Amino acid sequence: MGRSPHWAKTPQQSVQEECTRRGVASVVAGCVDLLNGKPADDDLVLALGGPPADWVRTGEPSGPPYWLRVWAARGLLYAWDDAAGPAVLKALHDDAWRVREMALKVVARHRLQAASEQVDELRSDPSARVRAAASRASRALGGD
Repeated sequence: MGRSPHWAKTPQQSVQEECTRRGVASVVAGCVDLLNGKPADDDLVLALGGPPADWVRTGEPSGPPYWLRVWAARGLLYAWDDAAGPAVLKALHDDAWRVREMALKVVARHRLQAASEQVDELRSDPSARVRAAASRASRALGGD
């Protein structure tokens, strides 16, 4: 399979298509595995990552491994089950700021009250983008 010139779908559309193909529970489980540093099948990685994940088909270098965790968290924006909550809470402490930022978006989208203490702590994160996402998540959880 060759590299396509463009993706022509949003991340949400791609995740929803994958949910239709394999089921929401399977997509969520794969996202949780990736967030926890476990492998996932190539088709899921491609569905979550879009064109930047084409390396699963081409054999090119994959780039920094934290991108898999970012894509997994982003997948949980569109495919959700409460069983993913612990993995999202763990992702709020990830070394990579992009993972923390995306996990905060998941917290806000799904209103994960269990994350409220971590959200407050992340309002003073070294990354401005994480701080902004923490402020939005705090508002979504009913904070200021």
